[in-house]
Amino acid sequence: MLIAGALRVRAQHYKYIDSTKVCSIARYKRQVKANPDKQLVEIKKYIPEIALDLRYATSNNFMHRRMYTTAKAFACLPVVKALQQVEAELKMQGLGLKIYDAYRPYSVTVNFYEMAPDTNFVADPRRGSKHNRGCAIDLTLINLKTGKELEMPTGFDSFSRKAGANYVNLPPQQIANRELLKTVMAKYGFRVISTEWWHYDFMGWAGYELLDIPVQNL
Repeated sequence: MLIAGALRVRAQHYKYIDSTKVCSIARYKRQVKANPDKQLVEIKKYIPEIALDLRYATSNNFMHRRMYTTAKAFACLPVVKALQQVEAELKMQGLGLKIYDAYRPYSVTVNFYEMAPDTNFVADPRRGSKHNRGCAIDLTLINLKTGKELEMPTGFDSFSRKAGANYVNLPPQQIANRELLKTVMAKYGFRVISTEWWHYDFMGWAGYELLDIPVQNL
C-alpha cells in the first residue's frame, strides 16, 4: 500500500506541467524551420566513429524493459557539433566516446519518475529533463584500440553514492578517468551533474523546448 501510494503521489507531479511546454512533432517542425539549431540530428551520421550502447533500446537498464523501439541516438545540432570536437580531441589520446543515452522523449521521463527506486537519480517531470530538450548526453570513455570502456566509479545508471561526480573514496584510476572525461567535456560546453558522473548537460539548454517525439519518428 505504501509503494502504491508513493507512485500515485509521483504520478500527480507531472500533471501540473504546462502542456504547452511539451512539443508535438508538428510544433517541433515549425521550431526547426525557424531555428535550424533546434533540429534533433542522428549523432552517428555526424560522428560515425562514436560508439553506442543505447541501454533504453534494450532491457539492460533499471526499468528492465525497452523504452525505445529504435536504437539510434539523437541530440540538437549544436550539441552534436560540440561532441565532434570532444571526440576529435580524445582521438589524439587514443580514446573515444561511448553514448548510453541522448535525446529522451518526455513521456519516458514520466515513466522513469513513476518507477525509479530513488527519484534523486531521475528528472522531476514538473521541470522536465535536459534529455527531453535534446541537450543532455549520458556517456563514458573507451579505449579506441580495444573498444573497452575505461574504468569508472560505477556502471551506467547506478543509484550508488559512488556515482556522484565528485565522490572521492575511490581507486585513483577511476578518479583520473572520471576527471579526464569531465575536463574534456567542459572544454566544449558540457557540464556534469552532481549525482551522475556519466550525465552531461549542454550550455544554453534552457533555450530549447521540452519534446515528446518518439525516437522512431525522428
